[in-house]
Amino acid sequence: MRDLVRRIEAGTPPGRDRAVDALRALAILGVVGGHWLVTALVWDGAALHGESPLRHLPWLAPISWAFQTLAVFFLVGGQVAAKSHASARARGIGHLPWLAARLGRLFRPVAAVLAVWAATACALLLTGTDPDTVHTLLKLALSPLWFLLVLAALTAVTPLVARLNPLWPLAVVLHVDLLRFGFGGPAWLGWINVAAGWLVPYTLGTAWARGGLTRVCGRVLLVGGAAATAVLVLWGGYPASMVGVPGAAVSNLDPPTLAVVTFGLAQCGLALLLREPLRRWTRAPLAWAAVALANLSAMTVFLWHQTALMAVTALGLLAGRPLPGLHTVPDGLGWVFARLAWLPVFALALGVCWAAFRTQERGGPRRGGGGSRVVRVRRGAGAARGEGVRHD
Repeated sequence: MRDLVRRIEAGTPPGRDRAVDALRALAILGVVGGHWLVTALVWDGAALHGESPLRHLPWLAPISWAFQTLAVFFLVGGQVAAKSHASARARGIGHLPWLAARLGRLFRPVAAVLAVWAATACALLLTGTDPDTVHTLLKLALSPLWFLLVLAALTAVTPLVARLNPLWPLAVVLHVDLLRFGFGGPAWLGWINVAAGWLVPYTLGTAWARGGLTRVCGRVLLVGGAAATAVLVLWGGYPASMVGVPGAAVSNLDPPTLAVVTFGLAQCGLALLLREPLRRWTRAPLAWAAVALANLSAMTVFLWHQTALMAVTALGLLAGRPLPGLHTVPDGLGWVFARLAWLPVFALALGVCWAAFRTQERGGPRRGGGGSRVVRVRRGAGAARGEGVRHD
């Protein structure tokens, strides 16, 4: 372990902004932890169907405040893409080659997920599994892909939006919600916010890349975003949960609402204020090694964490009875404590998925055994050199 930590430290360029990687790692942990805590698969004796403890225990809504970290993803994505594009342009690399390289790194691991779940769905249907169960499982397994599609679209237009003031897409979100909820406009208008809503933190990230976000900006975003969200939830009729809740009349996330965007502004403000503490923390070689390795496997963890949850749930059915916290209705504290006990098992299953599919994220195994350990570790130490040790 000491040798690994030393190699990662030695393989990290001196000018790398480690706070960016730390924020990305925290965002990954937020998504995984949030999904594992609020996603329930209930067995009714014939089929599995999706549920959420937030539906039965609305006082758990603050869990979604802590674990819904998508705005931080888009903040970091905008910052890294803007730096990477500027670097590529300085080296004479055109937009299309730059975009192809970035999207290749983004979508390469997706092929494995699609292949595995296509085969799994066919096998389940051929063996007589209830179609509703198959639909539930596919929806959970493939739901992370929407995020990648939006991120890919925003990455593609990075040169066009790199200097866009975030107030413009925020104004679009405001007017869309005003038309939907205030004037009874059609529901399809909300899908405009899929682009406009996530463009807000993305353009904040591009402003960060230009050096335009100070600690004062962070404080304003945190306080202003939190205050606006509180007003919208307490007096504007928006749900308190920042994730979708089955059966709810309005979802803050599907499509994004003004409340989830203002909440994201608060998250971005907090992220900006954490930059210096995170930089100091990641100066410690062991802390940096953990962050670098987490970033190296970020896409694998993101794409397979729901599969890990479902694999444990499916294997649990072999017990012959519904297991608390795994197959039962999430309607009480007993379920919450039981689910917490299952988290290490989910993590173990995710570790198996990581071992099986991590090479997809790194471009596949190399000929001749993949090279020396030093080369592999240094490649990994750059954590997402795909996300840019050199921001390329």
